[in-house]
Amino acid sequence: MNHHNYLFALVDGGGNVPPEVSAARRLVGRGHSVTILAEDSIALDVRSSGAVFRRWEHAPNRPDRKPGNDPSRDWECKYPWQLVHRLNETLIVGPAERYARDVSAAIETSPDLVVCSMFCVGAMIAAEKAGVPFDVLFTTIYPLPAEGITPFGMGLRPARTFIGRWRDRSLNLLAERLWDSGLTTLNALRRAYGLSPVAHAFDQLRRARRQLVQTSADFDFPWTPPPNVRYVGPVLDDPTWAEDTSWTPPRGPNPLVLVAMSSTYQDQIASLQRVIDALGTLPVQAVVTTGPALDSSALHARANVTIVRSAPHRQVLQHAALVVTHGGHGTVIKALAAGVPMVVLPHGRDQADTAARVDARGAGLALKRSAGSAAIADAVRRILRDDSYRIAARRLGQTVCRDARSDALIRELEDIPDIQGRAS
Repeated sequence: MNHHNYLFALVDGGGNVPPEVSAARRLVGRGHSVTILAEDSIALDVRSSGAVFRRWEHAPNRPDRKPGNDPSRDWECKYPWQLVHRLNETLIVGPAERYARDVSAAIETSPDLVVCSMFCVGAMIAAEKAGVPFDVLFTTIYPLPAEGITPFGMGLRPARTFIGRWRDRSLNLLAERLWDSGLTTLNALRRAYGLSPVAHAFDQLRRARRQLVQTSADFDFPWTPPPNVRYVGPVLDDPTWAEDTSWTPPRGPNPLVLVAMSSTYQDQIASLQRVIDALGTLPVQAVVTTGPALDSSALHARANVTIVRSAPHRQVLQHAALVVTHGGHGTVIKALAAGVPMVVLPHGRDQADTAARVDARGAGLALKRSAGSAAIADAVRRILRDDSYRIAARRLGQTVCRDARSDALIRELEDIPDIQGRAS
């Protein structure tokens, strides 16, 4: 095995951090040199990986995950076009020049490969300008519009009729056009770096050497990806802030329910309280993990519900009978790996899509985020009484565990062409 030098350009979106940092950790463990450009909010995660932490100097750099320091505040957006505009302005295209500036400076360390969070298009442009190959990490299902793929973000199931396929093509075309609202600015930056324009904003991501999808292909709905899209399996690591906490299973005969509603702020307090109220009416024991972005004092516990900032989910899941979650990919995949069924209340982002996949495979039930306590309690009772949900979760979880144990991610990252006179 040859030694390689990697530069990671990461944007803190919450759930993307553990799988992206895990990729770096695995490379460090194999003797490679890894530098990670990242925000101060995830400095602890980065340093725990053994990689060199290099903070964003010009690009947005949030100090922590408190709502006031979230640059996009996506929970305020009521309509898809509002969300696209907000993300383009605050996360993708608006700060791209500043990301590119920081990455251009870091490229002076002569990396063999730049590995980018999907929103960090400025890093991709800087790498392309420098002639350094770049890979893009997708830490959930494949999100870009493509032929034969179910439109992202809507919680839709695969089309089975001509009308359904027409629906998917139309919605994917609409999504491409919405994201192209930042195309003029993006191409202006490409021209400033001496690069030719792209036809669509997402073409910047499609120009990656490889698009690495960190989930199981069997979890995503079937489609035929282009050659540079590779499913490399999920990561089951807990975030650093949860790994360092201790947890003891509650005593008693009642089934244990884990409640996990995002490591970032999504205006989830009201929904989380309804979940707590629902569980308070049932013969269960529950542990609620609020994560670093929520103030637990805003929640009112019940006698059978324990509220904590964090707990090692992999450990809790060994004892859990059910998970109630917002549908973040990391939580869903870890629940499946443990063979635990779910009640999913998606709040946005990729969560309606993960909920649709859980529901379609019979591994749980999907509810609206506005679901009342009675509806949540009914869904919990239904899953706890019907073992088919656990059987389905275990079946899909076997594939998840197999793919998580594979070396596909490292194999793809280490397969670097000879760009500096060294054998790959």
